[in-house]
Amino acid sequence: MELKWLAWEVTQACNLTCVHCRSSSDKFSETGVWTLEKCYNFLDQIKEMADPTIVLSGGEPLVRGDIFDIATYGTKLGLRMAMATNGLLVDDDVCKKIINSGIKIVSISIDGPNDEIHDNFRGVEGAFQAVLKAVEYFKKHDIKFIVNSSFTKRNQDYIEDCYKLAKEIGAHAWYMFLIVPTGRGEDIMAELVSKEDYETILNWHYDMERAEEELLVRPTCAPHYYRIWKERSKEDGLDVKRRSLSFSTGGGKGCIAGQSICFVSSKGDIFPCSYFALPAGNVFEDTLKNIWDKSDLFDDMRNFSGYEGKCGVCKHLNVCGGCRARAYSITGDYLAEEPFCDYVPKNY
Repeated sequence: MELKWLAWEVTQACNLTCVHCRSSSDKFSETGVWTLEKCYNFLDQIKEMADPTIVLSGGEPLVRGDIFDIATYGTKLGLRMAMATNGLLVDDDVCKKIINSGIKIVSISIDGPNDEIHDNFRGVEGAFQAVLKAVEYFKKHDIKFIVNSSFTKRNQDYIEDCYKLAKEIGAHAWYMFLIVPTGRGEDIMAELVSKEDYETILNWHYDMERAEEELLVRPTCAPHYYRIWKERSKEDGLDVKRRSLSFSTGGGKGCIAGQSICFVSSKGDIFPCSYFALPAGNVFEDTLKNIWDKSDLFDDMRNFSGYEGKCGVCKHLNVCGGCRARAYSITGDYLAEEPFCDYVPKNY
């Protein structure tokens, strides 16, 4: 399996307290163990085994004073560097450093179309205005940006509004995230979008995507969308091959955790994705290549014959796979069936 995309939690510290945070970050969080020298060595290690896109994440990566040293080093190695930020610390100087360090694209999060909804989700008053201000800085400096929007019951009625706002402010892409209850997100179990609403939302996304001609869009942590796309595209007489963003990792498939992507925590733990709570190994105890190629966890993720329940017998297994992180979070078994999929295979 080729590693194509790696998200790297370069610090756990953050200036927000978002309700869905996978690492339960806040300003008092530990920064982690990634010294600058260790960061350089890890980038060398990555380059030796693959050529993935590296997303510098957190926490909030901009709280690190040396974040652009890390990005510059990765760029010099020939790696495609990106950054995920909440936008609060973005200004002219930060934008100049983004450009000079070779970061190709940034992502920001907008979880509501106004102050009330977004700030409630992000846990800090003024977060919405801060992210809109960051957008203006990005546009001023001609920096491409992606808008990520995460949804639970508290804001799912504003999905279309968030999509329209992302388009209005000039985003390069809009990614709709349907929450996996990990980290602080475990506290919002009762707020998870129901599997019936999932189906409605994903069908809305299909209709929206068919009509969309400018903005690149993709639902995330919703692998059963690819079953919907496949079925409805066939019914509509369309080419089932989907357009893809240069930084997109989907390739027309659902859950790709541990198959073409992985996540590295602030402590060096390697996870199949950023919402997966079970590590496959630690880069301070083993090499990334060994973990990626030989860990039992990644082997299990890639062996579809071991998938259980209705996922194991579903004809859409190869294009969907179910969310392995959500299965693990809800059932304790990462090979269990996707608990928030409403589809029932005929042979189940």
